[in-house]
Amino acid sequence: MHRSMKGQCASDAAVCVDACPTPCMGCCDWAAAPSRINKLRQQAWLLTAFTISWNAIEAAIAIWTGLAARSIALVGFGLDSVVEAISAVIIVWRLWRRQDDDEANERAERRAVRLIALTFFAIATYVSYDAVARLVGFDDRPEPNGLGLVLVAVSLLVMPGIAWAKRRVAEGLNSVALKADAAETLICSYLSAVVLVGLAANSLFGWWWMDPLAGLVVAGLTIREGREAWSGGERSEDDEEERAAAALVCSPMCCPACPLA
Repeated sequence: MHRSMKGQCASDAAVCVDACPTPCMGCCDWAAAPSRINKLRQQAWLLTAFTISWNAIEAAIAIWTGLAARSIALVGFGLDSVVEAISAVIIVWRLWRRQDDDEANERAERRAVRLIALTFFAIATYVSYDAVARLVGFDDRPEPNGLGLVLVAVSLLVMPGIAWAKRRVAEGLNSVALKADAAETLICSYLSAVVLVGLAANSLFGWWWMDPLAGLVVAGLTIREGREAWSGGERSEDDEEERAAAALVCSPMCCPACPLA
């Protein structure tokens, strides 16, 4: 490592990974400066506030228009938005908790992500039942819905960027709940794409059956999302052990000024 690079590491341990020519998993970001942690937490607050606001509006419009048009795909999308908002509220609770009790924080995050998982399973059950009922003719066929189509298209443009930002903050804070919330936001973009196809097919070509089929895909993705959230806490423990071991090995080479070195 060049002398100037060592000086940079010594002056600010929080940025030494960026300066290291061969950065390795975990290094100085494991002992990040308080200023960096505070910045990440501020970003988490902003992203969470946006998520609650966006999903509250999205859920209200999607469920209202979905019920009016008898579109189970759109209703399922709106219900998923409700859970997204609930997930964000849980993140607010998580951010308000004390940060100096690692064991208590870990228990709190496990409860949070598993609560989120259970809500997804409930949504998947409802959407699956309603979609099958419409396909076999037990319920009315869905009608074209222009407002729902625009809403889902806008969501498809917004959600991937929000998911990426959440994931970056979650990695910096090493938060299980934030990682689960980021994964849900990303899957929300997948749901948007699926629902958009179903609504467009019904509006443009009159293929009403595409709507309940899209609803079934929504249910499948929701189950996957719930399973990911349920098992997220266990995987995070393994990841944390791997990162800790890697940090102890690589920090002396990557960044001699790192507190772990």
